[in-house]
Amino acid sequence: MKAPKNRRVFAIGQAAITPLGATAEATWRRAVANEAGFRELSRCSVGSRTIVGEVPDRDSTGYAFDTPRERHNWGAAYVLETIAVCQDALLDAKLSMGDDVGPRTACLMGSAINGADCLRQAFLRFQSVGANGVSPFLLPNICANVPAGKAGCVLGFTGPIFSPQGACASGNHAIAIGARMLRDGDADFAVVGGVEMPLVPEIVLGFANMNATFKLRPTDRAAANPGQASRPFSIDRRGFVLAEAAAAVVLAAEDAVAAHGLKPIAEIAGIGWTSDAHHFTRPHQTTIVRAIREALADAEIDAAAIGSVNAHGTSTPAGDAVEVACLREIFGARLPHIPITANKSQVGHSLGAAAAVEAVLSILALQHQTVLPTLNYLPDPALAGADFVPASRPHRHEFVLSNSFGFGGTNCCLIFRGV
Repeated sequence: MKAPKNRRVFAIGQAAITPLGATAEATWRRAVANEAGFRELSRCSVGSRTIVGEVPDRDSTGYAFDTPRERHNWGAAYVLETIAVCQDALLDAKLSMGDDVGPRTACLMGSAINGADCLRQAFLRFQSVGANGVSPFLLPNICANVPAGKAGCVLGFTGPIFSPQGACASGNHAIAIGARMLRDGDADFAVVGGVEMPLVPEIVLGFANMNATFKLRPTDRAAANPGQASRPFSIDRRGFVLAEAAAAVVLAAEDAVAAHGLKPIAEIAGIGWTSDAHHFTRPHQTTIVRAIREALADAEIDAAAIGSVNAHGTSTPAGDAVEVACLREIFGARLPHIPITANKSQVGHSLGAAAAVEAVLSILALQHQTVLPTLNYLPDPALAGADFVPASRPHRHEFVLSNSFGFGGTNCCLIFRGV
Protein backbone atom coordinates (compact mmCIF):
# COMPACT_ATOMS: atom_id res chain seq x y z
CA MET A 1 0.00 0.00 0.00
CA LYS A 2 1.47 3.33 -1.07
CA ALA A 3 2.31 5.99 1.49
CA PRO A 4 -0.24 8.81 1.97
CA LYS A 5 0.56 12.16 0.43
CA ASN A 6 -0.33 14.07 3.63
CA ARG A 7 -1.84 16.94 1.67
CA ARG A 8 -3.75 19.78 3.29
CA VAL A 9 -7.44 19.90 2.32
CA PHE A 10 -9.48 23.02 1.65
CA ALA A 11 -13.11 23.87 1.00
CA ILE A 12 -13.42 25.75 -2.29
CA GLY A 13 -17.19 25.97 -2.75
CA GLN A 14 -20.48 25.22 -1.07
CA ALA A 15 -24.23 25.18 -1.52
CA ALA A 16 -27.31 24.64 0.61
CA ILE A 17 -31.06 24.61 0.58
CA THR A 18 -32.60 24.98 4.04
CA PRO A 19 -35.84 26.14 5.65
CA LEU A 20 -34.29 29.63 5.59
CA GLY A 21 -33.67 29.73 1.86
CA ALA A 22 -33.08 27.97 -1.44
CA THR A 23 -29.38 28.89 -1.53
CA ALA A 24 -26.53 29.16 0.94
CA GLU A 25 -26.51 32.94 0.46
CA ALA A 26 -30.24 33.27 1.15
CA THR A 27 -29.89 31.04 4.20
CA TRP A 28 -27.01 33.17 5.51
CA ARG A 29 -28.89 36.44 5.02
CA ARG A 30 -31.82 35.27 7.11
CA ALA A 31 -29.66 33.48 9.66
CA VAL A 32 -27.53 36.55 10.34
CA ALA A 33 -30.79 38.54 10.67
CA ASN A 34 -31.75 36.20 13.55
CA GLU A 35 -34.68 34.57 11.76
CA ALA A 36 -35.98 31.00 12.01
CA GLY A 37 -37.45 29.00 9.13
CA PHE A 38 -40.26 27.07 10.83
CA ARG A 39 -43.92 26.67 10.02
CA GLU A 40 -46.72 24.16 10.44
CA LEU A 41 -46.33 20.95 8.49
CA SER A 42 -47.84 21.16 4.99
CA ARG A 43 -46.16 18.20 3.23
CA CYS A 44 -48.57 15.73 4.80
CA SER A 45 -51.10 15.36 7.62
CA VAL A 46 -50.33 13.65 10.93
CA GLY A 47 -53.53 14.54 12.77
CA SER A 48 -52.20 17.37 14.92
CA ARG A 49 -50.51 20.75 14.61
CA THR A 50 -46.83 20.01 13.97
CA ILE A 51 -44.05 22.56 13.52
CA VAL A 52 -41.30 21.60 11.09
CA GLY A 53 -38.68 23.11 8.82
CA GLU A 54 -39.76 22.85 5.16
CA VAL A 55 -37.43 23.96 2.38
CA PRO A 56 -38.75 26.45 -0.17
CA ASP A 57 -39.49 25.21 -3.66
CA ARG A 58 -36.34 25.26 -5.76
CA ASP A 59 -36.59 26.99 -9.16
CA SER A 60 -36.09 23.98 -11.42
CA THR A 61 -35.49 26.07 -14.55
CA GLY A 62 -31.78 26.32 -13.76
CA TYR A 63 -31.36 22.54 -13.68
CA ALA A 64 -31.54 20.81 -17.07
CA PHE A 65 -31.85 17.38 -15.43
CA ASP A 66 -34.97 18.36 -13.47
CA THR A 67 -37.72 17.34 -15.90
CA PRO A 68 -41.25 16.03 -15.29
CA ARG A 69 -40.15 12.57 -16.41
CA GLU A 70 -37.20 12.54 -14.02
CA ARG A 71 -39.46 13.69 -11.17
CA HIS A 72 -41.85 10.85 -12.00
CA ASN A 73 -39.12 8.21 -12.04
CA TRP A 74 -37.16 9.56 -9.10
CA GLY A 75 -39.91 9.86 -6.52
CA ALA A 76 -37.49 10.00 -3.60
CA ALA A 77 -37.02 13.74 -3.20
CA TYR A 78 -33.46 13.43 -1.97
CA VAL A 79 -32.25 12.15 -5.37
CA LEU A 80 -32.84 15.28 -7.44
CA GLU A 81 -32.02 17.56 -4.51
CA THR A 82 -28.63 15.85 -4.26
CA ILE A 83 -27.89 16.54 -7.90
CA ALA A 84 -29.02 20.15 -7.54
CA VAL A 85 -26.94 20.93 -4.47
CA CYS A 86 -23.86 19.22 -5.97
CA GLN A 87 -24.27 21.25 -9.17
CA ASP A 88 -24.62 24.48 -7.19
CA ALA A 89 -21.57 23.70 -5.05
CA LEU A 90 -19.40 22.98 -8.11
CA LEU A 91 -20.55 26.23 -9.70
CA ASP A 92 -19.69 28.08 -6.51
CA ALA A 93 -16.26 26.46 -6.54
CA LYS A 94 -15.78 27.35 -10.21
CA LEU A 95 -14.67 23.77 -10.77
CA SER A 96 -15.41 22.33 -14.20
CA MET A 97 -15.34 18.63 -14.90
CA GLY A 98 -13.01 17.52 -17.67
CA ASP A 99 -10.74 14.65 -18.61
CA ASP A 100 -8.29 15.66 -15.87
CA VAL A 101 -10.75 16.65 -13.12
CA GLY A 102 -13.69 14.25 -13.49
CA PRO A 103 -11.79 11.02 -12.76
CA ARG A 104 -10.18 12.67 -9.74
CA THR A 105 -13.44 13.91 -8.19
CA ALA A 106 -15.29 11.87 -5.55
CA CYS A 107 -18.81 12.38 -4.23
CA LEU A 108 -19.95 11.42 -0.70
CA MET A 109 -23.47 12.48 0.26
CA GLY A 110 -24.92 11.21 3.52
CA SER A 111 -28.52 10.61 4.50
CA ALA A 112 -30.23 8.95 7.44
CA ILE A 113 -33.71 8.32 6.01
CA ASN A 114 -32.71 7.95 2.34
CA GLY A 115 -35.74 7.29 0.09
CA ALA A 116 -38.35 6.65 2.77
CA ASP A 117 -40.86 8.83 0.92
CA CYS A 118 -40.59 6.66 -2.20
CA LEU A 119 -40.80 3.44 -0.17
CA ARG A 120 -43.95 4.72 1.49
CA GLN A 121 -45.56 5.37 -1.90
CA ALA A 122 -44.63 1.85 -3.01
CA PHE A 123 -46.42 0.39 0.02
CA LEU A 124 -49.52 2.47 -0.72
CA ARG A 125 -49.49 1.58 -4.43
CA PHE A 126 -49.11 -2.12 -3.65
CA GLN A 127 -52.12 -1.97 -1.35
CA SER A 128 -54.29 -0.02 -3.78
CA VAL A 129 -53.15 -1.30 -7.21
CA GLY A 130 -51.30 -4.53 -6.56
CA ALA A 131 -47.92 -5.83 -7.68
CA ASN A 132 -47.83 -3.81 -10.90
CA GLY A 133 -48.24 -0.61 -8.89
CA VAL A 134 -44.71 -0.86 -7.48
CA SER A 135 -42.34 1.26 -9.54
CA PRO A 136 -39.37 -0.48 -11.19
CA PHE A 137 -37.40 2.54 -9.95
CA LEU A 138 -38.15 1.75 -6.30
CA LEU A 139 -34.87 0.05 -5.48
CA PRO A 140 -32.63 2.70 -7.08
CA ASN A 141 -34.64 5.37 -5.26
CA ILE A 142 -33.91 3.88 -1.85
CA CYS A 143 -30.30 2.86 -2.54
CA ALA A 144 -28.20 5.30 -0.52
CA ASN A 145 -25.35 5.82 -2.99
CA VAL A 146 -27.54 6.28 -6.07
CA PRO A 147 -28.09 10.06 -5.63
CA ALA A 148 -24.31 10.57 -5.81
CA GLY A 149 -24.21 8.23 -8.81
CA LYS A 150 -26.98 10.21 -10.53
CA ALA A 151 -25.07 13.42 -9.77
CA GLY A 152 -22.04 11.89 -11.48
CA CYS A 153 -24.13 11.05 -14.55
CA VAL A 154 -25.27 14.66 -14.80
CA LEU A 155 -22.12 16.48 -13.70
CA GLY A 156 -19.39 14.25 -15.10
CA PHE A 157 -17.26 13.05 -12.19
CA THR A 158 -16.12 9.42 -12.02
CA GLY A 159 -14.21 9.22 -8.74
CA PRO A 160 -15.46 7.14 -5.79
CA ILE A 161 -19.10 7.62 -4.78
CA PHE A 162 -20.91 6.41 -1.67
CA SER A 163 -23.17 7.52 1.15
CA PRO A 164 -21.73 7.65 4.68
CA GLN A 165 -24.45 6.35 7.00
CA GLY A 166 -23.76 8.05 10.32
CA ALA A 167 -27.34 8.98 11.22
CA CYS A 168 -27.39 12.63 12.32
CA ALA A 169 -23.59 12.84 11.99
CA SER A 170 -23.63 11.71 8.35
CA GLY A 171 -22.75 15.12 6.93
CA ASN A 172 -19.65 15.43 9.10
CA HIS A 173 -18.66 11.86 8.27
CA ALA A 174 -18.92 12.70 4.56
CA ILE A 175 -16.65 15.72 4.99
CA ALA A 176 -14.20 13.77 7.14
CA ILE A 177 -13.94 10.76 4.83
CA GLY A 178 -13.66 12.99 1.77
CA ALA A 179 -10.90 15.00 3.43
CA ARG A 180 -8.99 11.83 4.29
CA MET A 181 -9.30 10.59 0.69
CA LEU A 182 -7.83 13.84 -0.61
CA ARG A 183 -5.12 13.95 2.05
CA ASP A 184 -3.99 10.45 1.12
CA GLY A 185 -4.13 10.97 -2.65
CA ASP A 186 -7.13 8.80 -3.59
CA ALA A 187 -8.76 11.83 -5.25
CA ASP A 188 -7.99 15.51 -5.79
CA PHE A 189 -11.52 16.85 -5.32
CA ALA A 190 -14.62 15.71 -3.44
CA VAL A 191 -18.21 16.90 -3.29
CA VAL A 192 -19.35 16.06 0.22
CA GLY A 193 -22.37 16.72 2.42
CA GLY A 194 -25.84 15.42 3.14
CA VAL A 195 -29.44 15.52 1.95
CA GLU A 196 -32.59 14.69 3.90
CA MET A 197 -36.27 14.90 2.97
CA PRO A 198 -37.90 13.21 5.98
CA LEU A 199 -41.32 14.85 6.17
CA VAL A 200 -43.54 11.81 5.65
CA PRO A 201 -46.16 10.81 8.23
CA GLU A 202 -44.47 7.69 9.60
CA ILE A 203 -41.13 9.46 10.11
CA VAL A 204 -42.74 12.51 11.71
CA LEU A 205 -44.82 10.32 14.02
CA GLY A 206 -41.96 7.96 14.77
CA PHE A 207 -39.85 10.79 16.16
CA ALA A 208 -42.85 12.26 17.99
CA ASN A 209 -43.74 8.95 19.63
CA MET A 210 -40.20 8.48 20.94
CA ASN A 211 -40.43 11.99 22.47
CA ALA A 212 -37.54 13.28 20.39
CA THR A 213 -39.31 16.12 18.58
CA PHE A 214 -41.06 19.26 19.76
CA LYS A 215 -44.78 18.85 20.49
CA LEU A 216 -46.86 21.98 20.31
CA ARG A 217 -48.97 22.87 23.35
CA PRO A 218 -51.59 25.64 23.31
CA THR A 219 -49.77 27.59 26.02
CA ASP A 220 -46.30 27.20 24.51
CA ARG A 221 -44.54 30.32 23.25
CA ALA A 222 -44.31 28.69 19.79
CA ALA A 223 -48.12 28.51 19.49
CA ALA A 224 -48.21 32.13 18.36
CA ASN A 225 -44.74 32.12 16.77
CA PRO A 226 -43.52 28.82 15.24
CA GLY A 227 -40.05 30.33 14.98
CA GLN A 228 -39.65 29.80 18.72
CA ALA A 229 -40.16 26.03 18.64
CA SER A 230 -36.47 25.09 18.52
CA ARG A 231 -34.56 26.46 21.52
CA PRO A 232 -31.30 24.63 22.19
CA PHE A 233 -29.85 24.97 25.69
CA SER A 234 -32.93 26.93 26.81
CA ILE A 235 -34.61 26.11 30.11
CA ASP A 236 -37.84 25.27 28.26
CA ARG A 237 -36.32 23.14 25.48
CA ARG A 238 -38.60 20.22 24.62
CA GLY A 239 -37.24 18.44 21.56
CA PHE A 240 -35.94 19.17 18.09
CA VAL A 241 -37.83 20.51 15.10
CA LEU A 242 -37.64 18.00 12.24
CA ALA A 243 -36.53 19.61 8.99
CA GLU A 244 -35.65 19.10 5.35
CA ALA A 245 -32.33 20.30 3.95
CA ALA A 246 -29.53 19.67 1.50
CA ALA A 247 -25.95 20.92 1.66
CA ALA A 248 -22.68 20.20 -0.12
CA VAL A 249 -19.10 21.39 0.22
CA VAL A 250 -16.48 21.01 -2.50
CA LEU A 251 -13.12 19.94 -1.11
CA ALA A 252 -9.78 20.20 -2.89
CA ALA A 253 -6.27 19.05 -2.07
CA GLU A 254 -3.75 21.84 -1.63
CA ASP A 255 -1.75 21.10 -4.79
CA ALA A 256 -4.95 20.79 -6.86
CA VAL A 257 -6.09 24.22 -5.64
CA ALA A 258 -2.86 25.74 -6.91
CA ALA A 259 -2.78 23.76 -10.15
CA HIS A 260 -6.31 24.82 -11.17
CA GLY A 261 -6.20 28.41 -9.91
CA LEU A 262 -8.96 27.86 -7.38
CA LYS A 263 -9.75 29.91 -4.28
CA PRO A 264 -9.91 28.23 -0.86
CA ILE A 265 -12.59 29.46 1.53
CA ALA A 266 -11.66 27.37 4.59
CA GLU A 267 -9.41 24.52 5.61
CA ILE A 268 -10.49 21.17 7.03
CA ALA A 269 -8.07 21.40 9.93
CA GLY A 270 -9.04 18.57 12.26
CA ILE A 271 -11.17 15.44 12.43
CA GLY A 272 -12.20 13.42 15.48
CA TRP A 273 -14.60 10.50 15.47
CA THR A 274 -15.66 7.92 18.02
CA SER A 275 -18.57 5.70 19.00
CA ASP A 276 -20.22 5.46 22.40
CA ALA A 277 -20.89 1.77 23.10
CA HIS A 278 -23.38 3.23 25.57
CA HIS A 279 -26.95 3.70 24.27
CA PHE A 280 -28.65 3.85 20.89
CA THR A 281 -29.95 7.43 21.36
CA ARG A 282 -28.41 8.97 24.48
CA PRO A 283 -25.09 10.79 23.95
CA HIS A 284 -22.13 9.79 26.12
CA GLN A 285 -19.77 12.37 27.58
CA THR A 286 -16.61 10.24 27.71
CA THR A 287 -16.52 9.33 24.03
CA ILE A 288 -17.72 12.74 22.81
CA VAL A 289 -14.91 14.41 24.75
CA ARG A 290 -12.49 11.96 23.15
CA ALA A 291 -13.76 12.86 19.68
CA ILE A 292 -13.23 16.58 20.35
CA ARG A 293 -9.75 15.93 21.69
CA GLU A 294 -8.92 13.82 18.65
CA ALA A 295 -10.04 16.69 16.39
CA LEU A 296 -7.82 19.12 18.32
CA ALA A 297 -4.87 16.74 18.10
CA ASP A 298 -5.44 16.21 14.38
CA ALA A 299 -5.47 19.99 13.86
CA GLU A 300 -2.30 20.25 16.00
CA ILE A 301 -3.83 22.95 18.17
CA ASP A 302 -4.99 23.09 21.77
CA ALA A 303 -8.42 24.06 23.03
CA ALA A 304 -7.33 27.66 23.55
CA ALA A 305 -7.18 28.15 19.77
CA ILE A 306 -10.89 27.45 19.24
CA GLY A 307 -12.69 30.73 18.63
CA SER A 308 -16.28 29.47 18.45
CA VAL A 309 -18.33 26.29 18.69
CA ASN A 310 -21.03 25.20 16.28
CA ALA A 311 -22.92 22.93 18.67
CA HIS A 312 -24.90 19.82 17.82
CA GLY A 313 -27.54 21.55 19.98
CA THR A 314 -30.70 19.60 19.20
CA SER A 315 -32.93 21.26 21.83
CA THR A 316 -33.47 18.03 23.75
CA PRO A 317 -33.17 18.18 27.56
CA ALA A 318 -30.62 15.38 27.94
CA GLY A 319 -28.66 15.91 24.73
CA ASP A 320 -27.97 19.59 25.32
CA ALA A 321 -26.94 18.98 28.91
CA VAL A 322 -24.42 16.31 27.91
CA GLU A 323 -22.93 18.54 25.20
CA VAL A 324 -22.43 21.41 27.65
CA ALA A 325 -20.79 19.02 30.10
CA CYS A 326 -18.41 17.96 27.30
CA LEU A 327 -17.56 21.57 26.46
CA ARG A 328 -16.93 22.35 30.13
CA GLU A 329 -14.51 19.43 30.29
CA ILE A 330 -12.68 20.57 27.15
CA PHE A 331 -12.55 24.33 27.73
CA GLY A 332 -12.71 24.64 31.52
CA ALA A 333 -12.61 28.21 32.78
CA ARG A 334 -12.40 29.57 29.24
CA LEU A 335 -15.87 28.29 28.27
CA PRO A 336 -17.73 31.55 29.08
CA HIS A 337 -15.55 33.34 26.52
CA ILE A 338 -16.31 31.02 23.59
CA PRO A 339 -19.46 31.81 21.57
CA ILE A 340 -21.69 28.75 21.14
CA THR A 341 -23.96 28.72 18.11
CA ALA A 342 -26.75 26.19 17.58
CA ASN A 343 -27.90 26.40 13.96
CA LYS A 344 -30.78 24.00 14.66
CA SER A 345 -32.47 26.89 16.47
CA GLN A 346 -32.93 28.47 13.02
CA VAL A 347 -33.03 25.62 10.49
CA GLY A 348 -34.17 22.68 12.61
CA HIS A 349 -32.72 19.19 12.65
CA SER A 350 -32.34 17.72 9.17
CA LEU A 351 -30.81 14.44 10.35
CA GLY A 352 -28.22 13.27 7.79
CA ALA A 353 -28.04 16.76 6.26
CA ALA A 354 -27.73 18.67 9.54
CA ALA A 355 -23.95 18.55 9.95
CA ALA A 356 -23.44 19.51 6.30
CA VAL A 357 -25.70 22.55 6.71
CA GLU A 358 -23.78 23.45 9.86
CA ALA A 359 -20.49 23.09 8.00
CA VAL A 360 -21.67 25.55 5.35
CA LEU A 361 -22.81 28.01 8.01
CA SER A 362 -19.58 27.56 9.99
CA ILE A 363 -17.52 28.35 6.90
CA LEU A 364 -19.67 31.38 6.11
CA ALA A 365 -19.27 32.55 9.71
CA LEU A 366 -15.49 32.31 9.34
CA GLN A 367 -15.63 34.21 6.04
CA HIS A 368 -17.77 36.98 7.54
CA GLN A 369 -16.03 36.87 10.96
CA THR A 370 -19.43 36.59 12.58
CA VAL A 371 -21.12 34.17 14.93
CA LEU A 372 -24.71 33.12 14.32
CA PRO A 373 -27.21 32.91 17.18
CA THR A 374 -28.58 30.22 19.40
CA LEU A 375 -32.06 31.57 18.83
CA ASN A 376 -34.86 31.62 21.42
CA TYR A 377 -32.50 31.08 24.35
CA LEU A 378 -33.83 31.47 27.89
CA PRO A 379 -31.17 30.80 30.54
CA ASP A 380 -31.09 27.40 32.21
CA PRO A 381 -29.30 27.59 35.59
CA ALA A 382 -28.08 24.02 35.09
CA LEU A 383 -26.21 25.11 31.95
CA ALA A 384 -24.92 28.42 33.29
CA GLY A 385 -21.45 29.67 32.47
CA ALA A 386 -21.56 29.47 28.67
CA ASP A 387 -22.01 32.09 25.95
CA PHE A 388 -25.09 30.97 24.03
CA VAL A 389 -25.16 33.74 21.46
CA PRO A 390 -28.58 35.45 21.76
CA ALA A 391 -28.18 37.32 18.46
CA SER A 392 -25.63 37.23 15.65
CA ARG A 393 -22.63 39.48 16.16
CA PRO A 394 -19.18 40.19 14.72
CA HIS A 395 -16.52 37.92 16.17
CA ARG A 396 -12.92 37.50 15.09
CA HIS A 397 -11.90 33.85 15.11
CA GLU A 398 -9.66 31.50 13.14
CA PHE A 399 -10.92 28.07 14.23
CA VAL A 400 -14.45 26.76 14.74
CA LEU A 401 -15.29 23.41 16.31
CA SER A 402 -18.39 21.79 14.76
CA ASN A 403 -19.94 18.93 16.75
CA SER A 404 -22.25 16.24 15.41
CA PHE A 405 -23.65 13.17 17.14
CA GLY A 406 -26.03 10.50 15.83
CA PHE A 407 -28.30 7.64 16.78
CA GLY A 408 -26.35 4.46 17.38
CA GLY A 409 -23.78 6.38 19.39
CA THR A 410 -21.74 7.87 16.53
CA ASN A 411 -19.76 11.09 16.99
CA CYS A 412 -17.88 13.17 14.45
CA CYS A 413 -16.32 16.51 15.35
CA LEU A 414 -14.62 18.76 12.79
CA ILE A 415 -12.42 21.82 13.11
CA PHE A 416 -12.54 24.37 10.30
CA ARG A 417 -9.89 27.07 9.89
CA GLY A 418 -10.52 30.36 8.18
CA VAL A 419 -8.23 31.32 5.31
